Amino acid sequence: MKRRTFLLQSSAGFAAAVTHGFGQMPADSADGAHHAGNARDIQRPIVHPGVLQTRADLDFMKAKIKAGEEPWKSSWNLWTAGPIAALDFKPKPFAHIVRGAGGAGQQGGSELSESADAANNHVMQWWVSGDEAHARKAIEIFDAWSHTLSDFFENDAMLLAGWTGGSFCNAAEILRATYPAWSAASQNQFKRMLLTVYVPLLRPFYPEANGNWDAAMMYTLLAIAVFCEDRELMELVYQHYRTGPVNSGITHYVYPSGQCEETCRDQGHTQMGLGYLLNTCVVAWNQGVDLFAEADNRLALGVEYTARYALGEDVLVYGRIGEVSRGKFSDIYHPILQHYRYEKQIAMPYTQRAADKVLRSHTIATMFRGDGEKSPANLKPAPEPSKMAVTAGAQKMPVGEPPAGAIVIAPGKSIQEALDKLGKSGGGTLSLKAGVHTLPATLRVPSGVTIVGSGIDCELFLDPAKPGQEAALINAEPDMHDVILRNFVIEGGLTPEAPADPNVDVMKRRVMRGPIRAGIVFQGATMRNLTLEHITVRNCTYSAVELFGAEQVNILNCDISGSGGMVPPGPGKNHNLKMNHISRIVITGSRFADAMWGHGIAVIFGNGVEIRDCELTRNALDGVMIAESRQVMVEGCMAEGNGGAGIAQKTWMDTNQGVVTEGNILRNNVAPS
Repeated sequence: MKRRTFLLQSSAGFAAAVTHGFGQMPADSADGAHHAGNARDIQRPIVHPGVLQTRADLDFMKAKIKAGEEPWKSSWNLWTAGPIAALDFKPKPFAHIVRGAGGAGQQGGSELSESADAANNHVMQWWVSGDEAHARKAIEIFDAWSHTLSDFFENDAMLLAGWTGGSFCNAAEILRATYPAWSAASQNQFKRMLLTVYVPLLRPFYPEANGNWDAAMMYTLLAIAVFCEDRELMELVYQHYRTGPVNSGITHYVYPSGQCEETCRDQGHTQMGLGYLLNTCVVAWNQGVDLFAEADNRLALGVEYTARYALGEDVLVYGRIGEVSRGKFSDIYHPILQHYRYEKQIAMPYTQRAADKVLRSHTIATMFRGDGEKSPANLKPAPEPSKMAVTAGAQKMPVGEPPAGAIVIAPGKSIQEALDKLGKSGGGTLSLKAGVHTLPATLRVPSGVTIVGSGIDCELFLDPAKPGQEAALINAEPDMHDVILRNFVIEGGLTPEAPADPNVDVMKRRVMRGPIRAGIVFQGATMRNLTLEHITVRNCTYSAVELFGAEQVNILNCDISGSGGMVPPGPGKNHNLKMNHISRIVITGSRFADAMWGHGIAVIFGNGVEIRDCELTRNALDGVMIAESRQVMVEGCMAEGNGGAGIAQKTWMDTNQGVVTEGNILRNNVAPS
């Protein structure tokens, strides 16, 4: 059993560590042999060409196109039919590229992207046709930009650089390996552009943006590292893919269910993010590093989930799924199919169906080889979503019926008046109808009360126009007892519904000076017999749920996530679930994910705490942090993608005693458990 001393940090130092350092720290020692092999990765010979195509890939592509075989030939014909494929294409370089948010105020961005695509196209044409005019055209493009480009400006600078740098490098890798007439001076000038313009901009990453940003940056940085033979940069990308924070690493972008970080945004951006993660994996694979396998083939799970939804089927989702671009299939499915289905013989049924809808994509010609002689009778099973905490949070349907005599409250009616009435009569049940119940003030919950909602469509929302109210629910008396909360949502955000891009709202809530908004704060001396069942508490800038001085507490099938912000008392002190001086606690089947600056669960001065079958994922600090506690059991949980450890024991005064951890899945965490 490992114990660590907790080092207190200043807020500024802590923020810097969370924002910039997580992707570069050692990975969870329980994650697998690939982490132990990182030193060997650095020593492995670099393969050239080795970005998206190896020499074997190029030879295969050329043979199929020359033979006129399908589907390669028709895909090739389509790809080489556009204006960028013509020999009269002229690059239009800019010294200063400008691209604001969403492409606003663009100067030179479209010209840069067009040239990167054209360079790839002409290099491939040179290889297939043998016509040196195409090789010279690619060099013309490289020279035009490498002698001109100085920097990128404004909001989307890093994104545009991520989109283009990898494409340039892929073309340059192939040209250098196949066209000896490319001069050393021209190559060195091209390297200068990569190392002085692209790398300084992209190396810090930008994990706070939606995950497609860092995915594109990882691809470009890894492609540059291969071309420039920079092993340290290669290792930085490998580690960032495994454990990058916020929205960036593989377990941050693709959840255990297969849902992606941008699933609730739209399907176009989701497929873009998956596509750049794919490209990163392909480059690593060509260099002998298997990122495809990370987190039990997590990329395959994300693509299967996304394809399944795009094909018209329902999927499990946390939040409101984005319907924009549903049914439109990006050019990512054939390379995914190539690796998982044909290289590793893993069934990919939804990916196969999605690939059938994009048969004329250019990746067929350049990145797809089909089954060849690898066609086993029995494939390995398709990637399956985690079954951990799948019924966590408020449900679509009511969980049981309220008893006769319950007080029924519709949105717009006073919940507090009903609670006061029940409190005076010794308790009873309050039934909340579907809809948004906007709270003009914090609800004070008396003893003996059961509050039952109608499910995921029943939401308590603390009115942000009423200042001074910092929590949705608090205890009405310090010795509150016998309270049950069941099957409703507490929304901690500033609006009842997330915007079209949920990450926009997250970025607003991450700041230190935002409003303090908590979900449930029960603080007393002798509170007892409390139950939270199928409760969703989300998007709070303070701790989502805080319990101080309570015993006999059951937290069953709840989703307490997306909270733990930077507001006072400051970063690292607010969590999804914070428990202090508590005893006889049972937490099962619940989800604690995406704490912005804190832990999934913090157990401080606890005695007799059981945490079982829970998902503890993507929290800025630890999945579970245990301090000064006795008789704590963490069993059968999944703790992955956390910025600290999956399960951590930290002490200030006393040592934890009787802490047992058994049968947990610990992977892709930054620190060892």
